[in-house]
Amino acid sequence: MLAHMCGIVGYTGPQSALDVVIAGLRRLEYRGYDSAGVAVQTAGADGQWLLSTDKRAGKLVNLEKSLAETPLPAGTTGIGHTRWATHGGPTDANAHPHLDDHRKVAVVHNGIIENFARLRADLTDRGRTLRSETDTEVVAHLLAEAYDGDLAEAMRAVCRQLDGAFTLVAVHADAPGTVVGARRNSPLVVGVGDGENFLASDVAAFIAHTREAVELGQDQVVELRPEGVTVTNFDGTPAEVREYHVDWDASAAEKGGYDYFMLKEIAEQPKAVADTLLGRIGTDGRLTLDELRIPDQVLREVDKVVIVACGTAFHAGMIAKYAIEHWTRVPCEVEVASEFRYRDPIMDDRTLVIAISQSGETMDTLMALRHAREQGAKVLAICNTNGSTIPRESDAVLYTHAGPEVAVASTKAFLTQLVACYLVALYLGQVRGTKWGDEISSVIRELGDAPRQVEQVLGTMEPVRALARSLADARSVLFLGRHVGYPVALEGALKLKELAYMHAEGFAAGELKHGPIALIEEGLPVVVVVPSPRGRSILHDKIVSNIQEIRARGARTIVIAEEGDEAVVPYADHLIRIPVTPTLLQPLVSTVPLQVFACELATAKGHEVDQPRNLAKSVTVE
Repeated sequence: MLAHMCGIVGYTGPQSALDVVIAGLRRLEYRGYDSAGVAVQTAGADGQWLLSTDKRAGKLVNLEKSLAETPLPAGTTGIGHTRWATHGGPTDANAHPHLDDHRKVAVVHNGIIENFARLRADLTDRGRTLRSETDTEVVAHLLAEAYDGDLAEAMRAVCRQLDGAFTLVAVHADAPGTVVGARRNSPLVVGVGDGENFLASDVAAFIAHTREAVELGQDQVVELRPEGVTVTNFDGTPAEVREYHVDWDASAAEKGGYDYFMLKEIAEQPKAVADTLLGRIGTDGRLTLDELRIPDQVLREVDKVVIVACGTAFHAGMIAKYAIEHWTRVPCEVEVASEFRYRDPIMDDRTLVIAISQSGETMDTLMALRHAREQGAKVLAICNTNGSTIPRESDAVLYTHAGPEVAVASTKAFLTQLVACYLVALYLGQVRGTKWGDEISSVIRELGDAPRQVEQVLGTMEPVRALARSLADARSVLFLGRHVGYPVALEGALKLKELAYMHAEGFAAGELKHGPIALIEEGLPVVVVVPSPRGRSILHDKIVSNIQEIRARGARTIVIAEEGDEAVVPYADHLIRIPVTPTLLQPLVSTVPLQVFACELATAKGHEVDQPRNLAKSVTVE
C-alpha cells in the first residue's frame, strides 16, 4: 500500500485512546508533516459524552507539550492526525481535527475536496461558522447536519456530496465507542484486535498492537466499534474487503514493505502525478493554480520568463523551458540559482521568475527569488512543502502535492515538478491567449494519462534492474539526449552520481562530435534517450546515427525508446521501452527507468540509498 501525505490514526477499545493515537502518530512522523491534533470521546460531568481536542502547528512535540500542560480527560475512543498542508497554511486553526459549531463531530482528512468552495458557501448561507481556511472543515458541518443516530449512514450521505480524492475519519459525541472512516483514493487500513480496533493511513501506526489488517477499497465506509468492524460501499451495500496479515517489522512498515524510502517513492509516482493534477480544472473548464496573487493583466504583459532552481529541480526547469516557449511564445531562460544573482541578471516588472524547490527552503533559490523581487519581477514558486519560506515570499505558488519525500535523491518530487511546470506553461498560454481552451484541455487529458503510463513503465523494470546489477563495476556511464531528452540525460547522470558515487555525465547528443566522443571506449555503458520518431522525426534520425557512431567504437548502448520505434533496434545492446507520449511530456516516462537504474546500481554496490554520503535533503545554506 502507498502512504499518502497526512497521517491518520483512529482507535476504539479498552486502552487510553490518547496514548494509542499519539504513539501511532509518532510512528507516522517519518512521512513529514507540519501540524498535529487529536480528538477523544470523554464523559462530561452530567454523564453526557463530549469531544475533547487539542491541535498544534509544528511538530508532534508541540502537541505533546500542550497535552502535558493541560491534559485531556481520559477516554477510550479517539482519532489523531498529522497534516501536510494543502488548503490553508500550517497554523493551529488549520490543523486537524475540525469540529462543527456544536463541537459534536470531529473529523480528520487526507486529500483534496475539489467542490469545497461551493459547499462552504452553502454552509455559510445556512448560518454555520467556519473557523479555518481548510477544505476539511466543511465535512464536520455536513456530518453534523446529516447525523441521525447512525454515524456511518451520515458519512455515506456526506461522501456522496464530495468531489475529489479524500480519506475521512470521524467521531461523534453522541455515538460513544464508534469511529467511522471513508476512503476515496488515499489509503485507509483497519487493524483488527481483540476487543479493540484501529484505523490508520498506514499499518505502521498500529503494528505494535496487531498484525491483522483489512484494507479498504475505493468508495467504502468503515464503522469501528470495540467488538467489530462493518464495511459498506458509499451507497450502503455491504462491501468486499481484503484481509491480510502484516509480517513486516516496524521499520519496513514505515517504508510500506519496501527496502528503501527511495523505492517506495519511485513506486508512489503514479499517485503523486495524479495528485499534482487534482483540482486544477475549474467548473468553467479553465485552469486554476493554488495561490495566484498576480493579476492576469500582469501575466499578459510578461515579456520574459526566468526559471531558477538547483540540482534535480533545475533539470525540471530546463524541460519547462521547452514547454513555455513552445506553448506561450515567451522567451524563457533557465539558470542555476547559485549563479543567478552573481551575474547582474536583467529583469524588470515584466519578468516572471519561476522558483522551483521541493522543500521550499533551498537557500540559493530563496536568495535568487529575493534578488528578483528587488528588481521588480513577479515570482511564482513551484514547491512541495506548504507554508515554507519560498512560497511565502512569492507572488504566486503552485504546490505539487506529492506528499513528503524522505529519500535524499529526488524522484517523485521531480516528476511532480515537471507536471507543475507544464501546468504553469498552460496557464500562461490560457491567460495570454496563445493556446485555445480545447488545446489546453487536450494537453490536460494527455497529462491525465501519465499516471497510468508511469505505472506501466514501473511494471517493466526487472530487466533494467538486472542490467544495473551487471554494471556495478563500471567506471563511468554516459547519458545522451536531445530536445527534452537532454535534461533527462542530465538527471539520469545526477542520480548515478548521488547514489552510486560513480562518474556519470549527461550530454546533448549533438555535442558528441565536439569532444565527448573521445571518451567512448570498448565496453563503456552509454544511455541514450531517444525522442519520438513521430513528433521530432529529424531529431530522431540524428540520434539514431549517434547511437551507430558510439556502437562502432565498442561502447555498450542502452537505448530508451518508445514502443513501436523499430529504427533503434539494430543498434541497441539493451533496449528499454517506454509508452508512446507527446514529445514534450516524454520526460514523465523516460526518467523513471533512470531512477530505477541508479537505485539498483547503488544497492548492488552496497550503498545506503536513502541517505547518500555528504548530501542533505534540503540545502539551507548558500
